[in-house]
Amino acid sequence: MRRRTLVSAAALAVAAAPLLADQQPALTPGQMDASLVAAGTYSADPAHTLVGWRLNHLGFNDYFGLFGSIEGTLAIDPAHPEDATLAATIPVARITTASDELEEHLMRPGKDGAAPDFFGPDAAAATFVSTTVTVDSAPDQAQITGDLTLNGVTRPVTIAAQFTGAGTNPLSGKQTVGFEGTAKLKRSEFGLGNFVPLVSDEVELQITAAFEKQ
Repeated sequence: MRRRTLVSAAALAVAAAPLLADQQPALTPGQMDASLVAAGTYSADPAHTLVGWRLNHLGFNDYFGLFGSIEGTLAIDPAHPEDATLAATIPVARITTASDELEEHLMRPGKDGAAPDFFGPDAAAATFVSTTVTVDSAPDQAQITGDLTLNGVTRPVTIAAQFTGAGTNPLSGKQTVGFEGTAKLKRSEFGLGNFVPLVSDEVELQITAAFEKQ
């Protein structure tokens, strides 16, 4: 009886194998494999490139928002990543938060002709242009230093970047590379220092970016 039970179980396993294989998750098109990165010039995918910002409010908790619809270019040769160049344009006027009141506060004009508390209604786009790329001891990580122009002020900012994937996007058919990054800045250095220290001067940036080969 035991032998027949084992044989039946084995037969069932063989029969079910194709079904189980169909249920296994397929590999995603993008892989963390630098050999899949093709040298050339890439353009930012504005639908999948975001810059998140985070700062503290009154010492109670942090709040955060997003910049999207970002445009930019990346020139990269995986054989010489230190020679990569990056340029990006961030439309500040399209800031997004979860609070209508906060968005209105960030973008409203100053009262009675005074300067706005933050960006104001006609905020110019911010730009970032890399000046140096330093590859870390981990080859998938790098420090990207560049000039950030925000609110009419230009200052150096360094992004701690990490390669997150490469491959062919099945929807667009384009070679795509992805990165994530973090950076910190002091908003007062860009003329946006209202309410410091009640609202923290330091702003944390979290970046996720996809670039498509041209």
